[in-house]
Amino acid sequence: MSKDELYNMRESYQSSFLLEEDCHSNPFVQFKNWFNHAVEIKIPEPNAMTIATVGKDGQPSARMVLLKDFSDAGFSFYTNYDSHKGKQIQENSKIALLFWWAERQIRIEGIVQKIDRNIAEQYFHSRPKESQIGAIASPQSQVLESRAILDNRYKELEEKYISVEVPLPDNWGGFLVIPQSIEFWQGRVSRLHDRINYTRLENNAWKINRLAP
Repeated sequence: MSKDELYNMRESYQSSFLLEEDCHSNPFVQFKNWFNHAVEIKIPEPNAMTIATVGKDGQPSARMVLLKDFSDAGFSFYTNYDSHKGKQIQENSKIALLFWWAERQIRIEGIVQKIDRNIAEQYFHSRPKESQIGAIASPQSQVLESRAILDNRYKELEEKYISVEVPLPDNWGGFLVIPQSIEFWQGRVSRLHDRINYTRLENNAWKINRLAP
């Protein structure tokens, strides 16, 4: 690909718009409406989201994870607590999420806290058994000398738990993101996109503002 081709690579968004009067007063309801629409139009993995964290060294880091629950309490995902993101979260509870659905995106900023272990255990045992074993087999984010080490570890655990329940690892569980701001972005023509931002107030009410694109 040439530099000119890359310069000119862009989409023109013309199919929709976002007006304040069309937005629900509750951002979680607005999120649900947009999420359901993403499912309906068959966006691949609509629950995939980028999470950005920052550790004590101030270096930001981002990666894709899967949203596993949302409510007025916040947005939940699960991971290895000893992973890079798990360690950064425990060093700095501030976090950002990003969903991208073709002509729409949702930006979420807030703080994160661990999910109750009983809830994490319930979710863990709802996963395919192969995924449960994988969570134990992988020393997530650590250096591996070879792929064979990981594969052999998985096979050992697969045999160990062939007829018994896989226990929830001590270093595995969930995080709940409690949002302080949620922005809904709708692509428009001429790059004059719609941006509607919800900011949480001290009384837990939400203030809605339009932001310049």
